[in-house]
Amino acid sequence: MDVQLIFKIAAVGIIVTILNQVLVRSGREEQATMTTLAGLVVVLMIVAQKIAQLFDLVQSLFRF
Repeated sequence: MDVQLIFKIAAVGIIVTILNQVLVRSGREEQATMTTLAGLVVVLMIVAQKIAQLFDLVQSLFRF
């Protein structure tokens, strides 16, 4: 597994956490929730791309 992938996911998590705390403390809970959901979507897109690459690799391995 690529270490950069872990760092990317961790960076998104840290940024979303900081934004979430700032927004909650300023009384904007709805925006904090939307920020959290946006961060989740970004991480899921990154992971989905890696899973697609894995499926392509497995498919290429089993071609005859």
